[in-house]
Amino acid sequence: MKKIILSLFLAASLAAPSLAATWNAVDRVPTVGKQVLTKNSLPSDTKFVVTETEAANSTSNANNELYISKTNLNYTGNDNEVAAVISQELGALINANASKKKLVSNITSAIAGSFVDTSLETTALAANELTLNNMSEKDQMNADITGIDLMIQAGYNPLAMIVVLGKMPGSTMDLLKSQPNNFKRSMYIYDYLAYNYPSKVKAGYGCQEYRNFTAYIQPTLDERNSSEKKLKKWEKEQVKLKKERAKQIAKYKATGGLNGWDASYTILKNLSENAEVK
Repeated sequence: MKKIILSLFLAASLAAPSLAATWNAVDRVPTVGKQVLTKNSLPSDTKFVVTETEAANSTSNANNELYISKTNLNYTGNDNEVAAVISQELGALINANASKKKLVSNITSAIAGSFVDTSLETTALAANELTLNNMSEKDQMNADITGIDLMIQAGYNPLAMIVVLGKMPGSTMDLLKSQPNNFKRSMYIYDYLAYNYPSKVKAGYGCQEYRNFTAYIQPTLDERNSSEKKLKKWEKEQVKLKKERAKQIAKYKATGGLNGWDASYTILKNLSENAEVK
């Protein structure tokens, strides 16, 4: 019996590396992407295109394509982390449709259409794309938490986004402070989840990168939890964030009919309203 058990163990050990080798982030994009779209009632005809260069998704795309950076996929190790990369791009696209950038986009497009000189028209359209494709830090963070809601609805572990950000190159400020990479964005995600979806934080994420992150932030959490003033300030910030997000979704609906993306309004509104903590 011992020989049989040993044989089975050895067979499983030999099989494990070959199974792991079959997983490929790029190959998983269509399946994971479809899951995120379907479970969130987003346009199912959206095509995912993996690019060698940095992804640049504008607020509208005649071909209904969503570009995913291969470089970002290189920081993933499982489907949860692939879902994080995809959801960040979806979050950016959804938020951009409701932001002030949409107004700037409309203005520059209108100006471009009034030019007789094609070179001036080209310049205006280039300014339009630059406005849409360059996100501020706050834009990125808000896109992250929109992506977090999409991940949860699709059945993926949202803490994977923290892990992916931790693997990506960080800012100079992170380095100077000896903080984890992209710490501000990661902490923004963690706080959002801790307030709105505490069960997700409690469930955790089984990898060393996440354990390192939680070990780093634990003193900050202990200090905050021991101070009624700091805790109330944090709760007030989360309530404000929740309201701001709901307002942005309402603005997104008001933009109307961009390639069918307004169809996602209802599900996004429900996500915002059905968090674990009101």
